[in-house]
Amino acid sequence: MFQPLEAFSPPEQSRWERYIVANERPDTGRARYHDRRTLGSVGMLAPAEGEHADLRSVNGRLYVSPWRMRLRVLGSMLEFREAKPFDLWEQFVPKADARKAARDLNRVRRKDPSAVPFCQQSPWHVPIRWFVFFKDEDRRLETGADGRDRLRYTTTVRRGMRRAENAIPALQRSELGPISELIVDLHQWMAVFDPGSILELDYGDLSGLMTFDELEEDRSARDLHLALDALDRHEYLRSADIYQGVLGHWAGIRSHELMN
Repeated sequence: MFQPLEAFSPPEQSRWERYIVANERPDTGRARYHDRRTLGSVGMLAPAEGEHADLRSVNGRLYVSPWRMRLRVLGSMLEFREAKPFDLWEQFVPKADARKAARDLNRVRRKDPSAVPFCQQSPWHVPIRWFVFFKDEDRRLETGADGRDRLRYTTTVRRGMRRAENAIPALQRSELGPISELIVDLHQWMAVFDPGSILELDYGDLSGLMTFDELEEDRSARDLHLALDALDRHEYLRSADIYQGVLGHWAGIRSHELMN
């Protein structure tokens, strides 16, 4: 999420103006991490960078996406415990660490009720529900200065929220009702930001796991909206067939997680 600079509160706007003028952005080389031990010798890696932001300039207007890394790390610790992703999960985030993370997170939110993460992340794949907010016209496949190909979708918060609002009723009438609840959660998260903010879905390092041809052929947003349109017209078999195609595509990509 990239919010217009002028949409931030005056203190935070001044902070990011100084950041931009001083060119405080970190080196784009190898990321640095803290090794946070929890129980015994087991623990987790947490980003060690300070409070930085990603920047965009569109038609002479500056947009800022603060990393808010501490907020994201605390939230991730609690989500990890809720998910219980594998055996021995409690060795990584014990109950005592989770309680401390919850206290710290509540303290941050009491101090600044508007403090929300600007970034939603998912390792190894793009959750299919994220494509609800984008259309094929938002898609950009580009080659960066480092010679690497990267796929992005970019739209405004206003358009993304409208697309979600159009999709939710059809989903709620189908067997995909639980997915609509997840989309509502994302819709509520987006509602916190200025309507003119830029919403971006960035494949990031995931692009490096795909060949150029795979990136070129990936039309997940287009296919998902074809499935939603068919669902809205009560063409259930066609909708299910298209949706299963998108599921199968991402199941293949997500298999990298199991091989890692």
